[in-house]
Parts: sequence; structure tokens; C-alpha cells
Amino acid sequence: MNPLHSSNLPSTPRDDTRLRVATYNIAKGVRGVGPRKRLEIHNLGLGVEALDADLVCLQEVRRFHRGEARRFQRTHLGWPDAPQADYLAPEGYVAAYRTNAVTRGGEHGNALLSRWPIGEVGHADVSDHAFEQRGLLHVPVNFAWGELHAIVAHFGLIHASRVRQAERLAQFIARHVPAGAPLLVAGDFNDWSEKLDPLMGSMRLRRAVAPGSAPARTFPSLAPVFALDRIYTRGLRCVDIQVPRGTMWARMSDHLPLVAEFVPASH
Repeated sequence: MNPLHSSNLPSTPRDDTRLRVATYNIAKGVRGVGPRKRLEIHNLGLGVEALDADLVCLQEVRRFHRGEARRFQRTHLGWPDAPQADYLAPEGYVAAYRTNAVTRGGEHGNALLSRWPIGEVGHADVSDHAFEQRGLLHVPVNFAWGELHAIVAHFGLIHASRVRQAERLAQFIARHVPAGAPLLVAGDFNDWSEKLDPLMGSMRLRRAVAPGSAPARTFPSLAPVFALDRIYTRGLRCVDIQVPRGTMWARMSDHLPLVAEFVPASH
């Protein structure tokens, strides 16, 4: 039995009436520094499975890293042979991935794991300066209601950079997403100061929050006080939102996952 199945995850039976979306910064599948660094990618695989989401939007996902692969090759469960997106995809899911940042020994980027068929995968570099490489992953998804568009985002650490990245997001949406299509933009927005919502609103994107509740906090995972991880939507209505808690969730990444359920906005 998967030890990460939790009573505070959405309990709605999986069917075609609701779209369940999760967003999760997995911190490249490792935690700690120096001799205390540990590999968490195998636990994260259990975590992704436990989320039981139609779409799982991931940030800081590795395709490869030579140094980490050498470091963990002799551990009990070593560095996976497959890229992390493919490794984390539960059976029956398709994985889409694009690189955002190239670093010494490897790289990382955004991924989408989908229970539903997907279309042509797109990517945009929205880096604002040389010290932070950031990108957008765009994936059309053929859900039961019809085609919807998912964009996985990871914004910068500086507010002015986030503003410019939001502007580039708006330009990307205008070019690549049909005006009437349902759209979700999910990821780690690093919006410590809670200033992005008006900018996203100018794109007709509404932040997903539980009815009658404040935005869900996901960072830091041990004792979350910031709502950095978010889902913004157009043409969808949020009917439930949860953040799974517990010791194992807290140890796997410095972020907790955010899980939301949606119905069409007209319902």
C-alpha cells in the first residue's frame, strides 16, 4: 500500500466530470547538502501516484545530471536510468518535458504528466537575466470535455523579473492559445509579496482557491507560510483545493504539492 495516500487529499472518485490538477516543485529529486544530501526521487514517485491527478505540473525536474547520478548510483535505490519526468509518470500517463536551465553537469526544467492524450508540446524561454533560467511548458490536453491548454511555469526570485515574465506569458497565450479555449497556468510563481494576481487577472486568469478560503500555503514544506505554488485558470471553476501534509511530504521537497479540482466555468 502506498504510504502517501492521505485522508486530506481530494476523495472524489475519478471520473470525467471533474478535472484534478496538481502542481509540485520537486527540487530536482534531492534534499539536503553535503554528506547529508539524500535522494528523494523514489519517494516522489509514490507521492505523484498518491495525488491521483489528471494533470501533474512539475517544476525543477531533471532530465539528467552526471554528478548526482554518480553520487547515488550505489545507494539502495539509485539514480533512475530514465529522465525524472518519465520515471515519475504513473502507469498509463504520458510525460511532456522541456529544459529551462542548463547547469554544470546537467539541466532541469518543467514537466507535465497527463492521464489524458496530449497534443504538440511547446516551450518558451522567459529568462529575465543570466542568473535565473526560466521557461514555460505548453501542452494541449484532450480531456473528456474537449481540448484544454496547460502551461507549466516557474517564475523568478525578483519581483520585477516576475512582472516581465507575466507579460511574456500574456504574449505567449495570445500567440499560442485559442481565445475561447479553457486554460490553466500552474507552477511555482515565487510571489512572496502576493502581487501577481492583478497581472494574471488582466489575462482573464483567476487564481484557484477553495470557496470561502484563503490561498493555500505550500512553502516551506515543514511549516508552510507562503502560497508560492498556484494554479490560475480561464474557463474553469475551482470546486476544491488541498495541500497534503505529513512527515513524508515535508521531507521530499521544500515545497508541498497543491491539488485542485475543476469543473467548466459554466457549471
